[in-house]
Amino acid sequence: MPALPSPRRVQGTYYVLTLGNTLAASFIWGINTLFLLDAGLTNLEAFAANAFYTVGVLLFEIPTGVVADTLGRRASYLLGTLTLAVTTVLYWLLWVWESPFWAWALVSVLLGLGFTFFTGAVDAWLVDALQAAGYEGSLETVFGRSLIVSGAAMLSGSVLGGFIAQVTDLGVPFLIRAGVLLAMIVVAGLLMRDLGFQPDRSEGPIRATRTVLRASWRHGLGNAPVRWLLLASPFTAGVGFYVFYALQPHLLELWGDPNAYTVAGLAAALLSGASMLGGAIAPLVRRLFRHRTSTILLATVMSIVVLVALGLVQDFWVAIGLVALWGVMSAIDDPVHRAYLNDLIPSKQRATVLSFDSLLGSAGSTAFQPALGRSADIGGYGFSLLLSGAISAVAVPFVLLSRAQHDPADTQRDVDAEAPVPTDRPPTTGTAVPTERPGSTD
Repeated sequence: MPALPSPRRVQGTYYVLTLGNTLAASFIWGINTLFLLDAGLTNLEAFAANAFYTVGVLLFEIPTGVVADTLGRRASYLLGTLTLAVTTVLYWLLWVWESPFWAWALVSVLLGLGFTFFTGAVDAWLVDALQAAGYEGSLETVFGRSLIVSGAAMLSGSVLGGFIAQVTDLGVPFLIRAGVLLAMIVVAGLLMRDLGFQPDRSEGPIRATRTVLRASWRHGLGNAPVRWLLLASPFTAGVGFYVFYALQPHLLELWGDPNAYTVAGLAAALLSGASMLGGAIAPLVRRLFRHRTSTILLATVMSIVVLVALGLVQDFWVAIGLVALWGVMSAIDDPVHRAYLNDLIPSKQRATVLSFDSLLGSAGSTAFQPALGRSADIGGYGFSLLLSGAISAVAVPFVLLSRAQHDPADTQRDVDAEAPVPTDRPPTTGTAVPTERPGSTD
């Protein structure tokens, strides 16, 4: 029987997967809308294609979570990577052929399918593998480091994608994206194994889906601390998608030059850097509080304050500082939120419940983005950011309700965040280790 990998190697594999996924996705973030318009779509059709991507996420989020819990997390990752690689090439072909809108809509739905294979599966794989390897450290530390990795990949990929498109054409970054995804299939095939989790293949797919969904409902919405945290997602993640896209034209308005595209790119660069900083300090902030929900509440309330301030201020440089602060607060919340949620969910249903959390965030995005966009048409981007802060505030009572359940996961600390990551050790029993990306082609 082969020896179990060390906790350090498990983390290294996770960071490599995070790096590859984010780098591939970010190659097209800065040019996706230009790419769709260059293919002959109207503005309405281009943004409708993005909407069909969200439809794909909503349709397939739970079924692909079931795949991860029944066929395995590694199988789900490989299926998702292959699906995204193929559909990215199809996107490029639609651009070459100047295809009709219905074809773009269909492929966008399939892109959503590919993305949903990832959500839940990769985090579930990490937590199970760390526990099997005997890791006794803090999940916040691991997830925080992954934010540093993804932030660096996002910054590099966005800049490189724009530069490559400028010196070649808008289609080349999509081909590079497909190439990176194919390379990640090889990497995951060599490095990724389902550790600490045994997929149950004894049932047929339909019966297995029913079984996993029933159990996931019990451990998800049927479990009070998880339920309240899940119900907060539409109001935080949903608003976050809108704010990410609205900041660019809002900053251009404050700058006073609608053609200053470098300024628009500053928002993405700022949020990438803020993600790296927030991921680095999240474990330190967590150490200041006894409860994980205290850290989540701090990040949520500060984000609300920042959004309201962004809606009111008219000074460009003050807004830049607020954008950076919003990014840091979001990044501090992310690893603590994911660690808390993972600690609340049993291994067998982990991927499906995490996928359901992502589904609720996507549902919030689908509902709030058109409404907030319309509010920007009526009252300007500042007004829409004020509304974004108000919508985000609805999440606060749900976080407080989760805290009120006094679940042990809320005070789980494991070891000091500064402690070194343990190396090779035998697996332990018990509970030593107790969640992009934006754009239609994420």
